[in-house]
Amino acid sequence: MENFTPYSALAGGALIGLSAALLMLLNGRIAGISGIIGRALPPYQRGDAGWRLFFLAGLLLGPLISKLVDGNAVDLRMDAPWPVLIVAGLLVGYGTSLGGGCTSGHGVCGLARLSPRSAAATVIFMAVAGMTVYIVRHWIGARG
Repeated sequence: MENFTPYSALAGGALIGLSAALLMLLNGRIAGISGIIGRALPPYQRGDAGWRLFFLAGLLLGPLISKLVDGNAVDLRMDAPWPVLIVAGLLVGYGTSLGGGCTSGHGVCGLARLSPRSAAATVIFMAVAGMTVYIVRHWIGARG
């Protein structure tokens, strides 16, 4: 980890936790990205699409605002070919459907609520992520 910056990582994690807590306290909603995206698409629930679209806009605008403020935004370049990205996206979508949520919903919000289902899902997410990195780097030979 050559570019690890603990203070910005801590600040980012605190902001994610704060935004998830505020969404739950003020709106009664869980900050699970797959659910927010899935329910922001038609058919809309009455009066529900607006906050979801603003939340997603914030996710997209955050790196751009960071770049304007300090000039050190995250590199948004993808080195994988489009077919690999499409298959990966479909697999993630299938996994979130199968797991009843995504890493943000289970890992951030579910663990904070002490949900056993979210704890199991998060352990599985992390184990599969570790195995995927190992397979891609050591068996396939790709470097990222």
